[in-house]
Amino acid sequence: MTLLARLDRLPLSRPHYLLLLLGGLGYTFDGMDSAVVAFLLPSVQEVWGLTNAQLGLIGSATPFGFLFGATCAGLLGDRIGRRQVMMWALAVYALFSVVGALAPNYGIFLGARVLAGFGAGAESAIIAPFLSEFVPAARRGWFVGALAGFFSFGFVAAALLGRFVVQPLPEGWRWAQVITAAPIVMLLWWRRSLPESPRFLLANGRADEAERVVADLERRVLAATGAELPPVPEVAVERPARTRRIGLLSALRYLWSGAMAGRTAITWLIWFVITFSYYGFFTWIPTLLVQQGITVTRSFEFSIIIYLAQVPGYFSAAWLGELLDRKNTIALYLAGAAAGAYWMSQMTDPVLITTSAAVLSFFLNGTYAAVYSYTPEVFPTWIRASGTGLSSAFGRVGSIIAPSVIGMSAATLGFAGVFGMTTAVLAAGVVCTLLFGVSTAGRSLEDLTESEPQGATR
Repeated sequence: MTLLARLDRLPLSRPHYLLLLLGGLGYTFDGMDSAVVAFLLPSVQEVWGLTNAQLGLIGSATPFGFLFGATCAGLLGDRIGRRQVMMWALAVYALFSVVGALAPNYGIFLGARVLAGFGAGAESAIIAPFLSEFVPAARRGWFVGALAGFFSFGFVAAALLGRFVVQPLPEGWRWAQVITAAPIVMLLWWRRSLPESPRFLLANGRADEAERVVADLERRVLAATGAELPPVPEVAVERPARTRRIGLLSALRYLWSGAMAGRTAITWLIWFVITFSYYGFFTWIPTLLVQQGITVTRSFEFSIIIYLAQVPGYFSAAWLGELLDRKNTIALYLAGAAAGAYWMSQMTDPVLITTSAAVLSFFLNGTYAAVYSYTPEVFPTWIRASGTGLSSAFGRVGSIIAPSVIGMSAATLGFAGVFGMTTAVLAAGVVCTLLFGVSTAGRSLEDLTESEPQGATR
């Protein structure tokens, strides 16, 4: 396709890195919102006298909202555009973070956490497929992996909020939520700086708008690099766009039909495995550390170390995703996470628990970097946002049940049993990824998806 060939031959430069920063900041605040809940639990339990069951519901509230947010964002992203959904999602997230901060009782707080999770889930599901459509195939794995790496900054920020805002300040749990709502000011920047995806515009018959976006990006890359643009490779004649109306049932019917069902099944499974393990671990780690005899203050300090391990985890996986291919990187980091979980299950010393937890954090988050790169690559443009959103949404089922499952398991199986169970879940993910995953590195999105699998129906 001539227009897309022009887009894909552009070298990564300042305009692409601006998109990376814009999307990455969105992920930073999404990560902060998800992670800060773990540090709010002790405070809200004390304020409202909550039971462990009620705490478990709070732990599940954000991922419950994520599930519906991710589903809606994917479907709307394929109908009205990626950019518009991204901005509305940010507004919803910020608004209900403030509502949670002002909540006078448990019920309103719980509802606010669900709706803030809805906005964060919608934003999380749309950013990766949106920005992956601007990036050349040779650098797409690194770009989207690095984009997902911004989640780690949010988790580190949440740990710092827990230690220096929630724990020492009166009403600190409220102020922490006000801080997580700060990205509302990003809307003004996004509105001016974000173009719509040319691939979305072409898929919906808006070729003139797509031409303007690509031409503007070409001008900015030329100005940034100061060098002649690479020649446009010869490609097949562009096919006319066929506008499709995307709904939940039609999306599911396509994703689970014919040869697409295999791609969908393994992608959903990977999302479930990593999200179950991730949320089970990070929601409960401060509490589990306390139960191992570590004080609340020391627990929050150890959590900062554990969360800092996310940063190299994400960015190392982003780099390896180009070198080893995305599916092999996913399997490698799932295996590392399984080893970290098993190691943690055998430890009783606080320092060794923290060290093994940091290893687990490194590999869990590295897996996410590869998964965020992989998922948009396996679905066609016209249903890419829906496919990514529904995959993320299915993963959120794992995040909804994980806090409750881990909470109940901790009571019966103990500390070792919790992380032994996590090891088994992660090991199953390794085997399935290696056997059934798709190799995507270095291939254009159209090469991967636009030759639609036989037997797939629209």
